[in-house]
Amino acid sequence: MKEELKGTGVALVTPMNDDYTTDYQSLKKLLNHIKNGKADYVVVQGTTGESPVISWLEKLKILQFVLDHFNGSMPVVFGHGGNDTFDLIEKSKDLKAFNLAAILSASPYYNKPSQKGIIRHYQLLGDAFPHPIILYNVPSRTASNMEASTTLALAKHPNIIAMKEASGDLQQCKKIAKNKPDDFMLLSGDDALAYDIIKMGGEGVISVIGNIMPGAFTNMVNTALNLDFLGAKKMNEELKSAYNMLSEEGNPSSLKAGLEALGLCKRTVKPPLFDASDSLVKKWKEYFESTPPRNI
Repeated sequence: MKEELKGTGVALVTPMNDDYTTDYQSLKKLLNHIKNGKADYVVVQGTTGESPVISWLEKLKILQFVLDHFNGSMPVVFGHGGNDTFDLIEKSKDLKAFNLAAILSASPYYNKPSQKGIIRHYQLLGDAFPHPIILYNVPSRTASNMEASTTLALAKHPNIIAMKEASGDLQQCKKIAKNKPDDFMLLSGDDALAYDIIKMGGEGVISVIGNIMPGAFTNMVNTALNLDFLGAKKMNEELKSAYNMLSEEGNPSSLKAGLEALGLCKRTVKPPLFDASDSLVKKWKEYFESTPPRNI
């Protein structure tokens, strides 16, 4: 299981038609693009997939489509997090029949639970979920941080196998890397920090840019994992302008602008998000025109 989730996971977008239904034709093109870029696995229905505004039945339909498309050739992780512990447990019963490598579960948002509350939430999920759990700390979205001590306490649970760290706090990440059990994985949740987190002992990343540039980004990650930090640093520097564009108009709007520029899907996002501007799509097109194909 650990080897399956080492390296580059791609937080998959949900391509949409103009009427906000799922664009499965574009999803198929995107999955092929990611696989051809040699990413290691995909994450279906994380935040990048606009999971807060997609119904449970549609999420399961998208998940089945991805599993059928790969037919066992690439591991699949499913995003299933929220702020209602027992609703998550109830819905997880529907996931038993799916062949998943793990479930990515974001820390509860809005409720702002204490560290003890976060621990109890995840322990209950760990006891009940039918697949291993990847914790997800993203304070910019949840309004509460999972402290390193909380992560390390949860790392002892036999069904909790990894942490996707998107706090942006490298000192916190270092504490986890230094003190975690050997069989617990630290994964970056921020493309721009993946190099730094791998260098301190992390084992990979769940990536946004992997939708657009799976080849270049996976190559950087693998180079760092092979301990060629000088080579990986150079590759990482070359990607910085792309990292910056991904944050210009929010995620996944900025990401879908890049995907439209590549002809992989429309920039359409579902309200309350708003479609990226023409100027950002143009900026991505100019970037790709100046970027060697090997770096995409």
